Amino acid sequence: MNKKGGIIIYQTSDKKVKIDVNLDQGTVWLTQEQVAKIFLTERSSVTKHINNILKSKELDEKSNVQKWNIAHSDKPVKFYSLDMIISVGYRVDSRKATDFRIWATKTLKDYLVKGYTTNEKRLLETQNTNKLFQLSAESWNSFEKLVII
Repeated sequence: MNKKGGIIIYQTSDKKVKIDVNLDQGTVWLTQEQVAKIFLTERSSVTKHINNILKSKELDEKSNVQKWNIAHSDKPVKFYSLDMIISVGYRVDSRKATDFRIWATKTLKDYLVKGYTTNEKRLLETQNTNKLFQLSAESWNSFEKLVII
């Protein structure tokens, strides 16, 4: 979904976790509380991991942390990008986070393997097309010589 400023609803397969997810600037944005809810961990754990991620410069704060004014809040609330959510997911110690890591690793492997296979197929198709053009060009050159004679 590429809606700018849109909201989608994330729900786990067991339907125990349901979260409104903000979409903006080409990424997903969640609060610390929402990240904690997704990975079934404490908000303090998420805070610790976010601070460590920023401290180690794994991610840049400017592009991964946004403060937004939301209803029923007297001050701006921090939202974190999908990159930050993924980084936290790889650090949190919970069953849900482990499930996330298994899913993310499998998905990455699938994309790498399928992407390579697709690109390999396209490369072969391109090579075959180039051979066809080369043969056509050679045939055209022969035809030109035939016509000129």
